[in-house]
Amino acid sequence: MEAINRTPMHPDMERIFKGNLEWVEKKREDDPEFFERSAKGQTPKYLFIGCSDSRVPASQISGTAPGEMFVHRNIANMVVHTDMNLLSVLQYAVEVLKVKHIMVVGHYGCGGVAAAMSDKQFGLIDNWLTNIKDVIRLHENEFNFITDEEQRFRRLVELNVIEQVINLSKTSIIQNALKDEDPPQLHGLVYDIREGILHNLNVKEHMLKRFEHIYGMQ
Repeated sequence: MEAINRTPMHPDMERIFKGNLEWVEKKREDDPEFFERSAKGQTPKYLFIGCSDSRVPASQISGTAPGEMFVHRNIANMVVHTDMNLLSVLQYAVEVLKVKHIMVVGHYGCGGVAAAMSDKQFGLIDNWLTNIKDVIRLHENEFNFITDEEQRFRRLVELNVIEQVINLSKTSIIQNALKDEDPPQLHGLVYDIREGILHNLNVKEHMLKRFEHIYGMQ
């Protein structure tokens, strides 16, 4: 019989497994039926579309428990209509899980937004960042009127979230869901890393209906 490879584990990975066992032990102490209950399935109320930034953990900043929130993350919390990964998550969340709230969650200090503001090349990601540059183009008058660089940065984070919520409303998945009696509600939020606070951008219904004559489906 071939000997099992017992190459020592890297200390960084040892930390992961050690942390996992400690978490399991504590979870069982606090809630002995937690894992049995989780194994039966999920019925989340929320879909969280957020940034991949490691400082923005979806469940922790929202105070939700495992099973309450379905999560999709990408660089700069984008809703791109050709992104089959996002569209698959969205369709499953809306049509199968029947989520009630869909949140696009950006964060101040977003590296993707900062990169889009610059005139530098970063490689393959430049193609993705073009979608954020389009947000600058759409709001160029307001964006150029802000002289303070930090305020411009923060405002672009907000504008990007708003535009992604609008992009969300344009998808055939949401358009079809809006025909239901109780469609999911769309929200745009920004997380302030320095404060730990979520801010509601209050993306109003009229913003989503402004171009309904173009994007609306019968």
